[in-house]
Amino acid sequence: MAIEMLDGLNIIEEESYNLYRKEIMPILSRYGGGFGYDFKISEVLKSGAEEPINRVFTIFFPNKDSKNSFFSNDEYLRIKQRHFEKSVSNTTIIATYER
Repeated sequence: MAIEMLDGLNIIEEESYNLYRKEIMPILSRYGGGFGYDFKISEVLKSGAEEPINRVFTIFFPNKDSKNSFFSNDEYLRIKQRHFEKSVSNTTIIATYER
C-alpha cells in the first residue's frame, strides 16, 4: 500500500532548498516517489508544533520499504547535507498515512 507524508518546514534559504529539491528528484523517482501537494504558507493560524512552518507539502512512495530506502540512500544523504541542512531550520512531520 502506498505511503504518503504531510510535512511542514521552515525554509530560511530558498535558493539552497530549491537546489535540494532539484537534485533529489531523480533519486526520488528511482524509488517510485514524488511530491503531491506543495504550498508556501504566509500565515499559520494553529499548529501542533512550537517551531514555525512556512512550507507544507506531501511526499509519497509506493510502500514503506521504498520510503525507508530513499531516506537512507547515500546519494540522497549527501545532497541533504549539502543543501537541506543550511536551508531548513526545522522539519515537522504532520502525518504519515497509507493511501
